[in-house]
Amino acid sequence: MKITITGASGFIGRRLMKTLVADDHELHVLSRHAGTNLPAGVQLSVWDSTRGQPPEESLRGAGAIIHLAGENVAQRWTDAAKQKIRSSRIDGTRFLVQALSTLSERPQALVCASAIGIYGDRGEEVLTEASAPGSGFLSEVCQDWEKQVDLAEALGIRVVKLRIGVVLGANGGALAKMLPAFRAGVGGRLGSGKQWMSWIHLEDLAELIRYAALNPLRGAVNAVAPNPVTNADFTRALASAVHRPALFPVPGFAVRALFGEMSQVMLASQRVLPRAAEAAGFGFRYPRIEEALRSAIS
Repeated sequence: MKITITGASGFIGRRLMKTLVADDHELHVLSRHAGTNLPAGVQLSVWDSTRGQPPEESLRGAGAIIHLAGENVAQRWTDAAKQKIRSSRIDGTRFLVQALSTLSERPQALVCASAIGIYGDRGEEVLTEASAPGSGFLSEVCQDWEKQVDLAEALGIRVVKLRIGVVLGANGGALAKMLPAFRAGVGGRLGSGKQWMSWIHLEDLAELIRYAALNPLRGAVNAVAPNPVTNADFTRALASAVHRPALFPVPGFAVRALFGEMSQVMLASQRVLPRAAEAAGFGFRYPRIEEALRSAIS
């Protein structure tokens, strides 16, 4: 199958390409950078998702579109950064769906990244795909983002909205930022440590994206492992995985001082379960945090 991927040069996209190339799919990548380093045989078209529709040739003949493009959320949320976060997701998705509407032969599936940030800070509440959205900047962005991708349903395209949790892989994402401190023995919990973290191993996420593109999943799908943990438990598991103590907690006020409004994401409690993925028959290779961290780090 021909599959078009946006955001393929990112942390998740790079791993996804390996999964799909190994599965013998024909890949066409949309990227802002013409010089993106790609596996052999992968086609490239340049697209800035905030400036207009992607080139028609990148979409023509595709059986599935996987839309991962978006400005990095893990930065201090200045007004300019918040505008980039919104525009790259909402405008980019709108432009993509508009381009799909002009095709005479449309893809069977559109798999779009979203985030568990849609649920907001929910304490001990167990969250599934049926749970209501929360509040806050990231939740509002995710809600508007998902509304744009839902418009593709009217085009006869099966839409999957992957609400992605904390992705664990040593070469990027949150874990890459944490590892140096933990390996130096100066890691610790954030705030109280009681907040729930919903996570997924990078390999499981790539497999779930592939599964969603090729199987009859539809609607919201929580892309998280089935066993969320508290931040304190995550901290202990990561310290154990690198054989170091975790003796230096970071108080909530310090997180807020360092990261500003973005600290809301770092301190939020989100106890999310992957009900839709499990009901569809998807099996997680790394369902528990200890084995996931050992694999990611090794």
